Amino acid sequence: MAFSLTIDKILKEALKNGSNSLHEAVEPSYKTVHINDSVETLIQSLQESEPIVIVNQQQQPAAVLTASDMIQTLYSLYRQLRAFYNTVTQTTDSSVTVIDENEVVQTWTEGAEKIFSIKQSEILGRKITDFFDTDKLELLKSLYKGKSITHHQHQPRSDLFVLINSNPVFCDRKIIGAVVSEMDVTSQVMLNEKLFNMSTEVHRLEQEVAKYRKTRDPFSPIKGKSTSLQQTVELARKVCTVKSTVLILGESGVGKEVFAKAIHEASEPEDAPFISVNCGAIPESLFESEMFGYEKGAFSGANQKGKKGKVELARGGTLFLDEIGEMPLDMQVKLLRVLQEQKFYRIGGEKEIDIDFRIIAATNRDLAELVREGKFRDDLFYRLNVVSIQIPPLRERKEDIIELTSHFLQELSIRYERPIQKFPADVMHAMLHYDWPGNIRELRNVVERLVVFSADGLIKKEYLPFVSNASAINPAHQTMEIQKDEEETVLPLQEEMDSYERKVLERALRITDGNKAQCAKQLGITRATLYNRMKRLGLS
Repeated sequence: MAFSLTIDKILKEALKNGSNSLHEAVEPSYKTVHINDSVETLIQSLQESEPIVIVNQQQQPAAVLTASDMIQTLYSLYRQLRAFYNTVTQTTDSSVTVIDENEVVQTWTEGAEKIFSIKQSEILGRKITDFFDTDKLELLKSLYKGKSITHHQHQPRSDLFVLINSNPVFCDRKIIGAVVSEMDVTSQVMLNEKLFNMSTEVHRLEQEVAKYRKTRDPFSPIKGKSTSLQQTVELARKVCTVKSTVLILGESGVGKEVFAKAIHEASEPEDAPFISVNCGAIPESLFESEMFGYEKGAFSGANQKGKKGKVELARGGTLFLDEIGEMPLDMQVKLLRVLQEQKFYRIGGEKEIDIDFRIIAATNRDLAELVREGKFRDDLFYRLNVVSIQIPPLRERKEDIIELTSHFLQELSIRYERPIQKFPADVMHAMLHYDWPGNIRELRNVVERLVVFSADGLIKKEYLPFVSNASAINPAHQTMEIQKDEEETVLPLQEEMDSYERKVLERALRITDGNKAQCAKQLGITRATLYNRMKRLGLS
């Protein structure tokens, strides 16, 4: 440090001030202090006896100092240090505030006057809490908790945003005050907010325009330019020219329903219905009524007006059967009859209903293996497997990750009102080297997690759920930082509740090793409710 104090500096200052100490006679009885000793040693020696002989590097007497010499020299050095300090605070444009251990303001720069409209003459020598609310003073956290803050956005008033750095002042391991520097960033924040609002409006207008654009490509929601994905899209386009049954294969989270909707939109009229059924989310006892509906009074507890089933609702459009491998065997027989005859009966009904719809089925399981195990009917398998489309997993087309993350970031930053433009390079590198077992659904969830955690507008690598100890920070520290961010961030109530519910479901699924029936039983809910909540929260 430039203002460090040494015995050599004290001697030079004593000479500069015209002290005659160097010319005094040196008596053998004088106590000696080496020129490389500490200033504390010199002061201690002067308290015990004076004058003191300063010995140089060659062990020769260099000077004789008295207590009076020491006081004059230290006072001169103090005045110099004070002059430098005052010049620094007068030169800076930033707001700099210094308080002592009693919260009394000792320094208040012109920058502080401009930002807070309080004159030096009004605030110097008075408590900082006389002018600001205690809960809005980050400076007090440094004073009482020793907390250091760097580049933290703060809002001391409703019309003011500042970027602050704050540090405690330590002396002999005790906090004797605190210093804060603040830079007015209100104009930047307001400009960024206007830009974000304009981006939101542009996005909204683009969506409105898309509704009336006849030439919109139904496959445009499928993001990615990899060769394997484009080959899959081209195969799906060919299927659109005929109304054959389509079987979409792929791991969980690859976007099977997105492909199904694209095929439907490209081959059916604009007002044709698209009815989606998750075969794994419907209890076996309710499957028939959900699929075929029922007449009024068909069974105890039935709706008095009756109810249309999914098959009837899909008339003239598309029936999408997701997770077809989970369909009960007895329902497979009835579905096969519907596919072959294009007719069915409601439960309790006597009138045969004609239908005309297209079936698109999807599964992440090996149907051929299920046929061999006797868990899936071979005749239904052959009836569904007219045209099969295999969607490649994300780990086999990692070049698509950049486009997908950019798309999700734009969507989610608007939803959560976080004006984030892009991912840092280290975050993007980690995402490109991850295998994504949950595919696109997992990628979207991770992007949402990053946006939610980035309350300060900064996405950090440690927010990634799959970052290992070797490639990021210590897990305990990571957890503390995330908890700290969560504690200091207030989200809308529904988001807070969804976040808590997601954690409960993840924990329950982990304890039951992914057994959904057991998980639903432990939680005291139906299996259908569990599936619906998992789907809403984006859990695979």
